[in-house]
Amino acid sequence: PEKSINLFHCLNELNDRSLEQEVQTYLSRTDDRRLSGVNLSAAQWSALVFVLLNSEEELDEFTLRKYDPSEKCLLRLLPVIKASRKIDLSNCFITQKGWSALISALRSNPSHLTELNLSENKPGDSGVKLLSALLEDPHCKLKKLQLVNCSIGEEGCAALISALRSNPSHLTELNLSFNKPGDSGVKLLSALLEDPHCKLEKLLLSYSSIGEEGCAALISALRSNPSHLTELDLRGNTPGDSGVKLLSALLEDPHCKLEKLELSYCSIGEEGCAALISALRLNPSHLTELDLSYNTPGDSGVKLLSALLEDPHCKLKKLELYNCSIGEEGCAALISALRSNSSHLTELNLRLNKPGDSGKKLLSALLEDPHCKLKKLDI
Repeated sequence: PEKSINLFHCLNELNDRSLEQEVQTYLSRTDDRRLSGVNLSAAQWSALVFVLLNSEEELDEFTLRKYDPSEKCLLRLLPVIKASRKIDLSNCFITQKGWSALISALRSNPSHLTELNLSENKPGDSGVKLLSALLEDPHCKLKKLQLVNCSIGEEGCAALISALRSNPSHLTELNLSFNKPGDSGVKLLSALLEDPHCKLEKLLLSYSSIGEEGCAALISALRSNPSHLTELDLRGNTPGDSGVKLLSALLEDPHCKLEKLELSYCSIGEEGCAALISALRLNPSHLTELDLSYNTPGDSGVKLLSALLEDPHCKLKKLELYNCSIGEEGCAALISALRSNSSHLTELNLRLNKPGDSGKKLLSALLEDPHCKLKKLDI
């Protein structure tokens, strides 16, 4: 590819831009997958690489799906990928061959890369081991890594975390949702989180097969190094009330700066909800988004939550309570809190609860109350 690029520099000096103009017709398309179904010649592929390498916009953020989410396109555009700062290769059907070529290219020039999205591919544990070799390179400055639904098990997770532990200071966002690290993988992740050099701000682990044991290790690690984390996603795991009590100890730590907490589908009952809200009342000033959907706090839990919303130090703006066993009594407490001047809430989701007709009328009237700051209400 480098020889082809030099050739195009020569052609430009001779004022021959015919091939460049040919590929520009494809690049000017406004639809996604601009090259899907297009059979480019080798010369046209080289011209395309030349054009993209001279595009500051593409090198800042390269998304393969804009051209063609295929391994062939990936292999042809590797010189562009290698030079890019943010790379999105999600949903691109990359096989082991493409994965090996990709990681080899990235390892040859790791210092430019700051964001990498490989979600919805199937590298499996073997592919993640190759990725780990990139991550442990001291020249790697990756800040954001997304590996959603990548068929990563305990073995792959172990390799990934080992690499991150050897070079932890740059990564600020890690998304391992919809993989299966299990409790053993999460224990290894916990060792990374305990490292004082770890600067993770966003940790997304939804539907990651984490039980009470893994949750306990995770929260223990976060308590030892709580000041960086601003977003935690544990949706679809099973910490249960015991895990939520441990989480509550983290939330009440004055060094905890968590702003967004996702706990839908986490088997949290009234007891766990009570512990959670009690902790938030002790340290309410940072959290702006809370998702408790598909748990069972019931009316008693919602009453405690309502008291939190009335606290002038509480900065909650978005609250998800979808399908939370809330009846008329809990709904009334919530409405009373939202009528207070102190509530900052702007979004509330109460779908699939049972406020009753009277509760629905009160909720509808709530939007017209001048003291209410709600802008979005789902019932």
